Amino acid sequence: MTVKPSKSKLTISQRRRARKANAKKRNLAWLQPLIDILAIAAWGVLLLRYWLTDKINILLHPDYVWLAYSAGFFLLGLAALKSVQWLRQKKQGQSSTTPPHFSLFPPGWSSTLLFAVALFGFYFTPQPFASDVALNRGVTESLTMTRSQPQAFRSATAPEERSLVEWIRTLNVYPEPDAYTGQRANVEGFVIHSNEIPDNYLVIARFVITCCAADVYPVGLPVKLPAGDRSAHPPDQWLRVEGQMITETLKNKRQLVIDATSLTEIPEPDTPYDY
Repeated sequence: MTVKPSKSKLTISQRRRARKANAKKRNLAWLQPLIDILAIAAWGVLLLRYWLTDKINILLHPDYVWLAYSAGFFLLGLAALKSVQWLRQKKQGQSSTTPPHFSLFPPGWSSTLLFAVALFGFYFTPQPFASDVALNRGVTESLTMTRSQPQAFRSATAPEERSLVEWIRTLNVYPEPDAYTGQRANVEGFVIHSNEIPDNYLVIARFVITCCAADVYPVGLPVKLPAGDRSAHPPDQWLRVEGQMITETLKNKRQLVIDATSLTEIPEPDTPYDY
């Protein structure tokens, strides 16, 4: 004879499971807004940290830096406001409710992902692009139509006072290299070894940023070394190059070249990009 469990025992078991499920839901209801607060605060601190350590200059054009630190202050203020609301609701025993919205992720996943990315930003320090990126993107001696370029450019400085980017702008307006032959040059940039030019040449280059790090592009000029080959100047080394401008045929085209008389190693600048 089979003894069936009583109805009262089944009811008690179901009630226990229901209480456990409800307790789990309540815990998740309190946890989700806490993760939201942590994610918002982490991004606010991260933006301000990049600003205070000048690492923001590697990521943004100076004209947009104020947007970054303003966003950082705003996010910290928003995190503080949501923290007060969360603590008040918890003290009153109210559950936090999130307005319904469309999301590709389950509840809480979006904030968790944002929080994890912010932690990643704290652990890894942004680094400026190097010569390998310049070679992959293609070093140019002019500003193409898809990039910011002047319709007219008149440098008020003497040739030896022009920066590398000012030389590029000058060439962009008047690209005849013979017009600059014999002019003195004194430029700074990082070294690139290009396989398209002989070993007694290197390229001195700078990255130009127009908005953010995603749109930086390299510009540069060939440098004819006074003696030896370029092995004495490894890629990514920062140099001050002094010499005079000459015209030579490289890569089957006539182009402006710096005939170097002096190459001096310099430290990488705090703001490695030009504008």
